[in-house]
Amino acid sequence: MAKFLRRVLVQNFGLKLISLLLAAGLWLVVARDPLAEVELKIPIEFHSVPENLEIDSASFTEAQVRLRAPGRLIHRLRSGDIRAEIDLAGVHPGSRTFDLSSRNIHMPQEYEVVQIVPGQFQLSFDNRLTRSVEVRPRVTGSFAQGMRIAQVVAEPAYIRISGPQRRVEAVEAATTDPVDASGTMGRASFVTQAYVPDPLIQVVHPAPVRVTVIMEKAAEQEPAH
Repeated sequence: MAKFLRRVLVQNFGLKLISLLLAAGLWLVVARDPLAEVELKIPIEFHSVPENLEIDSASFTEAQVRLRAPGRLIHRLRSGDIRAEIDLAGVHPGSRTFDLSSRNIHMPQEYEVVQIVPGQFQLSFDNRLTRSVEVRPRVTGSFAQGMRIAQVVAEPAYIRISGPQRRVEAVEAATTDPVDASGTMGRASFVTQAYVPDPLIQVVHPAPVRVTVIMEKAAEQEPAH
């Protein structure tokens, strides 16, 4: 029995000693670097959106994730190291509920997901629609007494917008950033941008809009008798 124990202990003694030292070193590292947690807001990325379909909801574009890892790794974590991905392949117009779990979180393997908020969320989908709408300039300013705006011309007069069908159909016109035409006496042109307030509608091929303001003398009122 004594020979057997001696043989077990002596055989490959060098390798066993190295393994023991490595295990002890690892234990010391872990003991000196306790686990820590951190909460991050991360973007939700949507992949495989079907052709000619639009997301008709802007409610959930971020998730709050709580992670656990050794403290030294927590301090090294950057926001770009972690993201959430949702696969939209096969969705159709209407509403659908999605689960958001650790399987959707892409991150370095040393980290553990403790909590995700929200755990579920709902998105609405609609067919994509593209159409032209009128550009209505916004003109502000103070003018000389007796002068008034006679005409405002936008070039181009129409722009094309694209987005979820029901939202695009509800748009009456696009508007421009405010144009301050203070002090204009005859005609003045300004370069600005046109937009639609709905964040889910995009301007197709956005380009500067030239707004021309034409002034005229206000008609004098005849004195009352």
